[in-house]
Amino acid sequence: MKDVYICDGIRTPIGRYGGGLSKVRADDLAAIPLKALKARNPSLDLSQVDDVILGCANQAGEDNRNIARMALLLAGYPIDVAGCTINRLCGSGMNAIAMAANAIKAGEGEIIIAGGVESMSRAPFVISKADNVFDRSQEMFDTTMGWRFVNKKLDNVYGTETMPETAENVAEQFNISREDQDKFAFWSQSKAKAAQEDGRLSDEIVPVIIPQRRGDDIIFEKDEHLRLSPLDKLANLKTPFRVGGSVTAGNASGINDGAAAVILASADAAKANGLTPQARIVGTAVIGIEPRVMGIGPAPASAKLLKRLGLTLDDMDIIEFNEAFAAQALASARELGLQDNDPRLNPQGGAIALGHPLGMSGTRIVLSAVKQLQRSDKRYALCAMCIGVGQGIAMVIEKYNFSYKK
Repeated sequence: MKDVYICDGIRTPIGRYGGGLSKVRADDLAAIPLKALKARNPSLDLSQVDDVILGCANQAGEDNRNIARMALLLAGYPIDVAGCTINRLCGSGMNAIAMAANAIKAGEGEIIIAGGVESMSRAPFVISKADNVFDRSQEMFDTTMGWRFVNKKLDNVYGTETMPETAENVAEQFNISREDQDKFAFWSQSKAKAAQEDGRLSDEIVPVIIPQRRGDDIIFEKDEHLRLSPLDKLANLKTPFRVGGSVTAGNASGINDGAAAVILASADAAKANGLTPQARIVGTAVIGIEPRVMGIGPAPASAKLLKRLGLTLDDMDIIEFNEAFAAQALASARELGLQDNDPRLNPQGGAIALGHPLGMSGTRIVLSAVKQLQRSDKRYALCAMCIGVGQGIAMVIEKYNFSYKK
């Protein structure tokens, strides 16, 4: 099968809930990195793009009706370029890359753009329909994240705990202390702040221009979720999700907005379109786990993938774990034998600092790993995520370098 390469990638800054991107529709938001990739790669024949695959976890509001197709049209791609939207909740943006890579490996495409988007600020409220014709009883749900329209049979067997409650379960089951969670959160914030200040994060970002009725347009160009709080302040935050718990707003990821996309291509297609391979997709694995401890997903998914590839954790030079919660990131790392402060783990900070727009995050961490490999003499990066309803996903990429070519 063909090798598949990431040839370019870009993302928007990540906005806070109700923040700088909250007035940007999800479909418009998804179009921004697609437009940027088009502008950054003028030699790319867009008519040769076989598909655009975007991850999106909500799809209940302006992100409905196949946001990938809507976004590529808004971005000015040719009408005959197809688009597909997928949903593996938090893993959607990574899964989109995996699906694109698998299609190219199998010879069913040569160039595919993959990514993810989420506007959690603009997620709507939804109202159920009545069960009976003259029944006026209705339920309303906030679709920002989490369960709605719960199936009672599923709830009875597996439970339908909120994401923070599953993090509390992980903290309890794997003995992750509040102190260690707060330390990990502080490290994430510190690393992200340093990466923002020295320009490493800006290397991933395309600014978002937000028109104003009066005055100059707003240029939104920095992740705005960062909040570097001292450890003593983190230690004093309340634990709102469980009496006597350990999960707080300070050691959890945020509710955020953002979009990202990457170009994947075979070697022949990259050469024909003037694209520069940056990293090779080595492999991807997914796995199911107990929903009540969904946060441990990165550990078994990573173990499954590394075994399949004949690699070990020692081979990995960069390890990007999505930080849905410090409790689950720490538990996953420890299950794999990593130290809490392993320098390979999220070198530029993670979702606790940067934010977690659900459908976008998987693409962001893969893009971040690609950029880090390109700036270093490192070879392999492992990217992994936990996923709601009890799943994990992992991907290994390899820096493109002539010395690694087969």
